Amino acid sequence: AMVAPGVTTMDLEKAAERKILESGAKPAFKGYYDYPCVLCTSVNEEIVHGIPSAKRVLKAGDIVSIDCGVVRHGYYGDAAITVAVGDTVSPERQKLLEVTEQSLYKAIEQVKIGNRVSDIGWAVQEFVEANGFSVVREFVGHGIGTKLHEEPQVPNFRSGGADTRLREGMVLAIEPMVN
Repeated sequence: AMVAPGVTTMDLEKAAERKILESGAKPAFKGYYDYPCVLCTSVNEEIVHGIPSAKRVLKAGDIVSIDCGVVRHGYYGDAAITVAVGDTVSPERQKLLEVTEQSLYKAIEQVKIGNRVSDIGWAVQEFVEANGFSVVREFVGHGIGTKLHEEPQVPNFRSGGADTRLREGMVLAIEPMVN
């Protein structure tokens, strides 16, 4: 996936809001703790919660994380993707994109009844660190369902806190964030 150079993060915002409303869903982020937009658009070194702006013009070689939440029929969805702006990015940024995506798949492999939330975090941390990057510890994934953020928290590292066992019916937003 790729975003064209010259697009602003507000252009992405307007397109997303239009698509969300056309689908019959409602934006989950807009108005959540007074957040003003339907997307979080974080560029390059920004980790999360970047606010779309008409002044933020995306340049070839940038990477942009596009995080979107919706609610429909009383249930929430939350998804993000980080993509290149233009046809090419630096080898370091390309490796970051690939390692982050692969860490998500490593996490998903651990989502089995009886495993623990820490198995998910450890899979992300181990893979990311083995590839020369580090995980963000300030922000974590989470449970999701009839609320945008539910228990349990889903860290991208093995934490010493409560370690919930995975059970049937749980819905998780696994959100690897990599430096």
